[in-house]
Amino acid sequence: MTVRLARFFAALGCVTIALAVPLPVAAEGGIVPGAVNRASLAVEARYEVRLALSMATYRLSAAETIEIVNRSGSPIDRLDLNTVLARLGGLQITAASVDGQPVTPSISDQTIRLPLGGVLPDGAGATIRLSFRARFGTRLDGSRWLFTAAGGTFAAYRWLPWISAARPFDRPNHGDPFVTASSPSVRLTVTCDRVTRISTNLRRTSVSADRKTQVFEGSNVRDLNLVADTRFSVASRWVGDTQVHVFARTAAARSLLLGQAARSLARLEALLGPYPWPTLSVAQTAGGFGVESPGAIWIPRGVSGGNLSWLVAHEIAHQWFYGLTGNDQARQPFADEAPGDFLARYVTGSFRASRCATARLDRSIYAYSAGCYFEIVYVQGGRLLLDVRKRVGSTAFFRALRSYLDAHRFGLGSTRELIASLDEADPRDLARLWEPRFPSLLP
Repeated sequence: MTVRLARFFAALGCVTIALAVPLPVAAEGGIVPGAVNRASLAVEARYEVRLALSMATYRLSAAETIEIVNRSGSPIDRLDLNTVLARLGGLQITAASVDGQPVTPSISDQTIRLPLGGVLPDGAGATIRLSFRARFGTRLDGSRWLFTAAGGTFAAYRWLPWISAARPFDRPNHGDPFVTASSPSVRLTVTCDRVTRISTNLRRTSVSADRKTQVFEGSNVRDLNLVADTRFSVASRWVGDTQVHVFARTAAARSLLLGQAARSLARLEALLGPYPWPTLSVAQTAGGFGVESPGAIWIPRGVSGGNLSWLVAHEIAHQWFYGLTGNDQARQPFADEAPGDFLARYVTGSFRASRCATARLDRSIYAYSAGCYFEIVYVQGGRLLLDVRKRVGSTAFFRALRSYLDAHRFGLGSTRELIASLDEADPRDLARLWEPRFPSLLP
């Protein structure tokens, strides 16, 4: 770490410790002169991040290194990196380079367009370094709960610039405006200005003697989140080979969430196959909505009763549908939200009728109203899958879901491919179920 960078982090009241283990060396070959005006999701990316979190000033600063190899089959000359900081955190990029050469990124909506300074051929690698800072807000309305320090709970979702496809952040509902690729390796070092508990979707591998610096590592994840709170305590339980950790302020909340999570995880594993990661972190946030990352879920304070049972099961179901097998959450929300709703209601026995008129399920999140997005994509989508299960039988139905997950393991699936897997579950024609709901996807 350079003296200049050390002083930068020290100015925030934090000390950053770099990891001793180097990132893998990129593939031979690198940037060559030229331009193709092309980015791609099919880029293998390994992330190392040093994060300084100042809880006194509500600021974060980070130095990110991304080792990439182009696996797209064609040359690229830029990366599209998603981060909600561009919309919610007043993102400031302080430095950027590719293979040691400075580049000038631009920000459009929630996407950083980072030029590579030339063309990266298929199979070639490069090293990207990006330094940035942002400031937490304190509100929970709209989408602000995705990056907030409300009530002393610091929550940061999709904060790290990550290989992505550009999608508009603004939408009329709470849909997820994201699509990201999985990374085989992520390392995060977080240093805070005070002792705090941190929940992430990575596994903690070390903590400093003063407990202010923590190191987390993970693999096969497609985003990175964290929740930090000085008042958190942790309750843990093994569910098979998975260790479940619950981060919450009160013993009652930890006990309740741990029981709910353990039951849902066991039931969903029986239906879908082994949980994909060694740990599951459950963090209680100040508000907003429940949300998932591969290896972690957020549950807002104040959710109770049957709503809590459904929400915990729904977010854990997303560990398979969007965590294990991703999709374009913005353009094809059915592919993860409908299975998530079906599975949650299946294991909690809470199916109900939709409160909105029957409508198409092949639209993007930008096309559904705030009042009916949930009722159509979640509830109607889940009930459509319930109808399929009744028609083909539980054995064939869940075998088809597992086949879809296996076919796109740590990759990207789609609504069309999910439907195709379900079609293969039974020789009878399911077209009468699909055709009125997916007119843009079927012949």
